[in-house]
Amino acid sequence: MRADRSTRLDRLIGARGAKKFADQLGLVTAGDLLGYFPRRYMARGELTPIRELPLDEDVTLLAQVVSSSSRRMATRKGSITEVLVSDRPGQTDGPSTLSLTFFNGYKAAKQLTHGVVAMFSGRVSVYRGRLQLTNPIYDLLDPEELDPEATLRLAGRPLPVYPATASVPSWTIAKAVGTLLGQLDLASLPEALPASIREKYRLPPVADAYRMIHEPESDAAWRAAQKRFRFEEALVLQTALARRRAQHALLPSRPSPARRGGLLDAFDAGLPFELTAGQRDVGDLLARELAAGHPMNRLLQGEVGSGKTVVALRAMLQVVDDGGQAALLAPTEVLAAQHYSSIRATLGPLVRDGLLGGKEDLGVEVVLLTGSQSAGEKKRSLLAAASGQAGIVVGTHALLSEHVQFADLGLVVVDEQHRFGVEQRDALRAKSLATPHLLVMTATPIPRTVAMTVFGDLETSVLRELPKGRSPIATHTVGLVENPSWERRIWQRAREEVDAGRQVYVVCPTIGAGAGGEGDAGDDVIDALDAATWGGTALAAPAPPELQPASVSDVVEQLASEPALDGVKVGMLHGRLDTDVKSAAMRAFANGETGVLVATTVVEVGVDVPNATLMVILDADRFGIAQLHQLRGRVGRGGHAGTCLLVTRLEPGHPSRERLAAVAASTDGFELAQKDLEFRREGDILGASQSGRRSTLRLLRVLRDGDVISSAREDALEIVADDPDLERHPKLASAIEDYLDPEREVFLERG
Repeated sequence: MRADRSTRLDRLIGARGAKKFADQLGLVTAGDLLGYFPRRYMARGELTPIRELPLDEDVTLLAQVVSSSSRRMATRKGSITEVLVSDRPGQTDGPSTLSLTFFNGYKAAKQLTHGVVAMFSGRVSVYRGRLQLTNPIYDLLDPEELDPEATLRLAGRPLPVYPATASVPSWTIAKAVGTLLGQLDLASLPEALPASIREKYRLPPVADAYRMIHEPESDAAWRAAQKRFRFEEALVLQTALARRRAQHALLPSRPSPARRGGLLDAFDAGLPFELTAGQRDVGDLLARELAAGHPMNRLLQGEVGSGKTVVALRAMLQVVDDGGQAALLAPTEVLAAQHYSSIRATLGPLVRDGLLGGKEDLGVEVVLLTGSQSAGEKKRSLLAAASGQAGIVVGTHALLSEHVQFADLGLVVVDEQHRFGVEQRDALRAKSLATPHLLVMTATPIPRTVAMTVFGDLETSVLRELPKGRSPIATHTVGLVENPSWERRIWQRAREEVDAGRQVYVVCPTIGAGAGGEGDAGDDVIDALDAATWGGTALAAPAPPELQPASVSDVVEQLASEPALDGVKVGMLHGRLDTDVKSAAMRAFANGETGVLVATTVVEVGVDVPNATLMVILDADRFGIAQLHQLRGRVGRGGHAGTCLLVTRLEPGHPSRERLAAVAASTDGFELAQKDLEFRREGDILGASQSGRRSTLRLLRVLRDGDVISSAREDALEIVADDPDLERHPKLASAIEDYLDPEREVFLERG
């Protein structure tokens, strides 16, 4: 019986092999395997550059044996076989060699002799300064020992290398794919690309493309196939986003036209500073969109301190002026509390507690709703929201509860959008009869190609100009390996700031065992769009195991006995503290009672203490580029210059120190976001960490394929404008449903 895409792999390669494919690669059906594309291609006789192998990753490489030796183990029974392979035959040392170690590898000792060429698969490590694979599996590539068909395949044809694991090597995947292609009717596969698109870009049909990508006869063949599938990915994503935007525009909304002489005018008149040109322009745009009969759906991105919150507050006041309500959704209780306090402070005399409506006596009630509030506080906030008494409701995920109701919700503001999925956002928007307007804010600048790919169904506005009065932030890398005496100087520098009447942040990557373990998962849930918006920790090059990351609990204890800080009050803040304790810690720091605050990245966003002028980030190499940029934005927010010290214990020349150098060299968040995209692995950026699976993207790469994404976006907009429901493009519609199933809807979840 012929196979189709839904055929389970156990019917093609047997139950044992299918289990490995499912467990190790996540491949269950013929369609899964068909879409599992080679990572790269090797020419017959081309040896893999060993110096380019990544540490601590599973690799497949082609190399030649230089030498082999076996010896008995001294401390236990058995033998060790050590094989030296090279990408430059004849060389026995240096970066072109790799050591293979086999325990009781009797077969390897016989087969891997001088001159043998083989494919090896295993995890790369380092032993005594040399790259090593331990107990790798291998496949000999001697044409004289292979069957005629395999010999023909290897002679002159590119050899595909698949993403593999130690127990499922590339050649095993290739054999399974060969079996699949022999049983699958490729001509019956649905063609997602319209004929006009294939003709426009000279792309091969889907059946030819699958054959060309898995069993290419030439380099030109697999390149043409990759081009086709890369464009198909882009078109499917962009069409899905364009269709979502078009459908959203047809929904009824609650128009909220600007009102003269209302709250917004009173607020503007009382502002102690002048809005930047960017704030005015974006504000005018939001005012027009809020007045429209279809829902606003806008992403507002800008630098830390560019004034996004003021822009959002003005939009909320326009809605309240018209009798509606606004909700602000924040990812953490600390940030929600900060927004609540900041909004009330900014509104000043316009805050009215217990006021219903607030039209004659201008004012607005602002309430806070979080999960840790007392029952009485929650009840008061719930009643205020449900009755319409509260014009602005600030909260965390608690706002999404089915118990939370609004009288007339007109605007939803989502801060740090990358920490919320579409279901969470839509749960809040569903609390209104008409679709409320949506304003998404992020302080982590997003490269254009990422914005097109991930936020493609949102209109985008950017605030680049910083308000007057913001002081520059000087950033320096402090390498303790080459300058160990600088550690003492760090705390002397902190004391100087405190003595000058300023305050200091000390940021650590972990909480410490005393607080229940490492990390700050309770308050810093960074998902895959950390990835896309560069908000999270990148442990691409971890510190050596003997270097334990700095923790809040250990550093607080250390500073208590630090002579330079004698008499200085040191506070502590992290996500696992009780809410009252966190609030008290922040209040003490904001009021100037605490000179030094030791914290995790819970202070990354929303925390505003104008008197803080110095930030010390310990083990800064454990953070991503833009997270470092976000963190340092917490200092220099008043009239005094800010300083950020990026402290590292890594050796000079370590790859992670390049990230620190990039942050120290630039204060342009958009430039750094692009640099971060270049440093990071694509799979980390676009979905792998969120879903627990490999990246949703197969071939498309946002850094490399900006032109492809842009072209596909234009084509998608034309298709949707002409055929909004894709009735004339059923196979494209099916491809969208297949590609963006509920488990893999990584991109649209960010809309």
